Amino acid sequence: MNHFDKIYEIAADNYGLVTAAQVREMGISKSELRRWVEGNRLERRGRGVYKLTKYAPTQLDRYAEAVALVGEDSFLVGEAVLAMHNLALVNPRRLGVGTPKRVRKILPEWIELVTTEGKTTTYYEGIPSQTITEAILDCRGRVLTERLLSAAGEAREEGLISNADLETLKKELR
Repeated sequence: MNHFDKIYEIAADNYGLVTAAQVREMGISKSELRRWVEGNRLERRGRGVYKLTKYAPTQLDRYAEAVALVGEDSFLVGEAVLAMHNLALVNPRRLGVGTPKRVRKILPEWIELVTTEGKTTTYYEGIPSQTITEAILDCRGRVLTERLLSAAGEAREEGLISNADLETLKKELR
């Protein structure tokens, strides 16, 4: 298996994305990585984040890329979590991404850094995210209550939250 095949295996399972840190762990040099970028096999998406140029896009690519661009230990928050699951009819202009670390790199305008104190995280479709229950509660005041209640019901129907979470949300939102 050559080096690019190793990169492809990781990226194929991660929405076409691979990080410079992952490449280093495989023992691949920066010059080899640069050669694949120059040869149009990889596209540089941001500092330390690369995407396969031959990759079939999905609806979740934008969310995975936002988390990858912010860096290690980051996760989706608030409206971004709801949008990822098509809940509450939200379509945020900027995706909220939380991180416990200081971020010094320049990020695209479509990413909004959010403080992460006290947030519970999980994974949905392999993308680190705030829990749906907390995301719904965090959206109070920014999203109509009726939409949040509807989102809670839809999330329960899809098995994304428990009956207890649904009851908690109903109490908190009314």
